[in-house]
Amino acid sequence: MIDMKLEVVVPVADVDRAKDFYEMLGWRLDTDYAAEDFRVVQLTPPGSACSIVIGHGVTSAVPGSLQGIQLDVADVELARAELIERGVGVGEVFHGVGGVFHRLGGAGRAAGSDPEHRDHASFAAFSDPDGNGWLLQEVRTSAPERDERGISR
Repeated sequence: MIDMKLEVVVPVADVDRAKDFYEMLGWRLDTDYAAEDFRVVQLTPPGSACSIVIGHGVTSAVPGSLQGIQLDVADVELARAELIERGVGVGEVFHGVGGVFHRLGGAGRAAGSDPEHRDHASFAAFSDPDGNGWLLQEVRTSAPERDERGISR
């Protein structure tokens, strides 16, 4: 099967403001292309194979409507501190009381990192200037490789 690389379209109201925000995060600018009634900007987080696309004329989604976008990090506390240093308003670290992953809203959340430091269990949230919601998700151990059918090797 041919390789497929994921890109996520993030709806924004002000392309320049959003571009400045994501560059402030330390994301690499891959392209900024503008035509008369169209603009596409692609940015990639450090170490990621996935990038985001923002722009004018690229989506009909309402700016700020994308929620729960996850950024996997090896250390959620360190990643949170780095973003705060860059001027980003990041919430406190939390974990799910019922195990890994989180629930929509604040239900089932407890303050601080997961006591067992399980993968996919500790988070910190922030938003871009339009209100698109991001989550730092702590993942210290990569999932095992899978074959073309999705089965672990």
